[in-house]
Amino acid sequence: MTKMPKRRKSKDNPYTLGYDDYRQIYTISFKDINNVLQTIEIDELLYNEFNKFELEDISQMNKFDNHIEHLEISDEMLYKKAFIKQSSIEEIVEEKIQIEQLKKNINELPLIQRKRLKKYYFEGKNFEDIAQEENCTKRAIKFSVDIAIKKISQKMKK
Repeated sequence: MTKMPKRRKSKDNPYTLGYDDYRQIYTISFKDINNVLQTIEIDELLYNEFNKFELEDISQMNKFDNHIEHLEISDEMLYKKAFIKQSSIEEIVEEKIQIEQLKKNINELPLIQRKRLKKYYFEGKNFEDIAQEENCTKRAIKFSVDIAIKKISQKMKK
C-alpha cells in the first residue's frame, strides 16, 4: 500500500488517508474505541472529500500559526489594542520622511539659530537660561528661536 505524503495533522484529525497502488483502492485508517487500528476501503469521491478537508485543516493551522498572536493576553494589551491606534506602514514611512526633512531644515539654519533652537527644544532650557549662557537678552533668544521656527515651517510646507 502506498502511503500518502506525511502531512501535518490537527490533533482533532483521527484518520489517515492511503492509496494501494497494487489493488488501486483508496483507504482510510483510524483507531476505533478500543484503540485498534481499523482500515477501510473507500471510493475516490469520498477520498477526495476527506483529502480536501485535510488540506483545508492544514491551511487553517498555517493561518493560525502565521497570523494570530500566541501571547498571553493581559488587560494592558487589550487596552492598547482597543484604544491606541496602530500606525500603518504608510504613516510610519511618512513620519520618518518628515523627521529627516526636519533634521535637514534644522541643519540648514544659521549656526546661532540652530544652537538656540536645539537648546530650547531638545535640551529643555528656557529663554532666560539660554540668554544667561550667551550673555544676551531673553528677547533676542525668543526672537531668534521664533525666526528659526518660521524658516523651518516655510521649508516644510514646500
